[in-house]
Amino acid sequence: MKGAEGIENPAFVPSSPDTPRHLSASPAQVEVSSLNPDTQEADSQPQEPPPPPSQDRSGPQSQPEFEEGPCGWGNFHPECLQRCNTPQGFLLHYCLLALTQGIVVNGLVNISISTIEKRYEMKSSLTGLISSSYDIAFCLLSLFVSFFGEKGHKPRWLAFASFMIGLGALVFSLPHFFSGKYKLGSVFEDTCLTARNSTNCTSSTSSLSNYLYVFILGQLLLGTGGTPLYTLGTAFIDDSVSTHKSSLYIGIGYSMSILGPAIGYVLGGQLLTMYIDVAIGQSIDITENDPRWLGAWWIGFLLAWVFAWSLIIPFSWFPKHLPGTAKIQAGKISQAHQDKNSSIQEEDENFGKSIKDFPTALKNLMRNTVYICLILSTTSEALITTGFATFLPKFIENQFGISSSFAATLGGAVLIPGAALGQVLGGAFVSKFKMTCKNTMKFALFSSGIALLLSSVFIYAKCESQPFAGVSELYNGTGELGNLTAPCNANCNCLQSYFYPLCGGDGIQYFSPCFAGCKNSVTTRQPQSYYNCSCVGKKAEITSAAESFAFEAKAGKCESQCANLPIFLGIFFLTLIFTFMSGTPITMSILRCVNYRQRSLALGTQFMLLRLLGTIPGPIIFGIVIDSTCVLWDINECGIKGACQIYDNVKMAYMLVAIILFDYVFHEESTNFSKVPIRHEKIS
Repeated sequence: MKGAEGIENPAFVPSSPDTPRHLSASPAQVEVSSLNPDTQEADSQPQEPPPPPSQDRSGPQSQPEFEEGPCGWGNFHPECLQRCNTPQGFLLHYCLLALTQGIVVNGLVNISISTIEKRYEMKSSLTGLISSSYDIAFCLLSLFVSFFGEKGHKPRWLAFASFMIGLGALVFSLPHFFSGKYKLGSVFEDTCLTARNSTNCTSSTSSLSNYLYVFILGQLLLGTGGTPLYTLGTAFIDDSVSTHKSSLYIGIGYSMSILGPAIGYVLGGQLLTMYIDVAIGQSIDITENDPRWLGAWWIGFLLAWVFAWSLIIPFSWFPKHLPGTAKIQAGKISQAHQDKNSSIQEEDENFGKSIKDFPTALKNLMRNTVYICLILSTTSEALITTGFATFLPKFIENQFGISSSFAATLGGAVLIPGAALGQVLGGAFVSKFKMTCKNTMKFALFSSGIALLLSSVFIYAKCESQPFAGVSELYNGTGELGNLTAPCNANCNCLQSYFYPLCGGDGIQYFSPCFAGCKNSVTTRQPQSYYNCSCVGKKAEITSAAESFAFEAKAGKCESQCANLPIFLGIFFLTLIFTFMSGTPITMSILRCVNYRQRSLALGTQFMLLRLLGTIPGPIIFGIVIDSTCVLWDINECGIKGACQIYDNVKMAYMLVAIILFDYVFHEESTNFSKVPIRHEKIS
């Protein structure tokens, strides 16, 4: 019936003058025709035959568009492959590729960055460029891949994605094979020495840093492979299943991309316990506790290369559309946002096949108010989640006085399961209660509001900073605050560029054994112990390690007296669940509020803006805010300020909550889209 077609969104109507058009009526006329029973009866009479199939452009599921077929190549269609020619079979391979991508990009790369810095003598700013290269490639390609891939063979695009992800992993590992054998440096003496070798300020650049461009190339290739995965792959899943099952399937797929980093961190951490040149069979006499140790970071990338390329053939087997796609699409309801002032216009089937249509398609998409609000909502949440994913271990380490490795383990144990569970639950709720587009957006707003309330845990669980000599405590009543040098260590020639925290028997933390005035150490005990420390409060001097087991100081930070860590982890785990519960519903809302033929472009635009406005600036903003709470900076031999060593814990907690509140206000304003009227129409 004509009256049931609804008002078409101008965001999806090409403005080309050559676009074929039917006679259009005003919105008021359409409303009358859809509600008047007499009109409905007239419309149902057979005296007006329907237009021929070649002219029927009323919906995206016209029969010629859905090229369903068996699984295989050409005329080769083995019966065994047809078992995978289902939405479940495709979802399995999609999850494996998303898992591989997450393992490499957000797992192995991140955990290998510090090792790459040391091995190839790079600054943190350069390794930061390596990390950003993936997002740069994604932003540059997402619009074009999603635009041209929408009408293409999506499974073969994912085969291309598998090839590029594998190639990127292989290229990323190549510097290890061309840079030669790793040479150990000399041991650094961290105790108090009256005569220390002078360290000159040099700014020479090693040729090893030229491998920077190889790492960037690897990341660019990985970004190229990730683009069709999260745009065309998501659209293909939505093609193949019913509306309410789609949210569950997409939630499962996205949860795999979150579990990937967890596996990457575990795998990469285990590989870093192996010496970097393990393939050569070189025997060494140092352990992992030695600062000169470098792990075999490159092995994981080779494994990912093999696994990613093993998915190329399975993806190339799938047909352009899975069997039953046309029937599924025939029963779907379009919930695209409609403009009441627009007229009914039909869409050209050939629109989108030429590069000339790209600016028009993008412009039309940007006119969709609901879609723009959804994008702003996702970018604001991405800014927060990526910031916390980057700096949560640092927050835990400084607030609760634990080691960086244990803080990273706790952070990963909370972040990964919480995010994955939130994604699955969000999709499950939408599927279980069969939410409409509008109710899905309200559900996303509700879950974000709960997450905001739970985020107050940062203030409740805050801990006072540990007493630190020269920063918040004096050296036995001597020296001055803000200066690490005091009379007790003035003759030790200590370097502020070597941060090796030490906990004294007096309960005060010291910058290093040298600044604590320690002259001797015992390396046979773990943690390493020090004695004869002139700056640590003591009753009598210890002349040898055998005379007493009451050593004056031990390596590592002092144990925090704050007992809020379990409470913080528990509440923050719930915060993550409610935060990520809105992820899948918002993705489903985007797929429902735009025209069928522009879903891939809508996802590509979303991911591009999500990175430009969310994941790229998020860690930068969090880093600036956290740096503003620093009370002690690392200063190298050249007098250049480096990383922060000590933070004001209370100020850090309040600053993070301030970011969350500001982001939520912006998120709430963006989610007022739920008040925008949405017209439902049958896709026929």
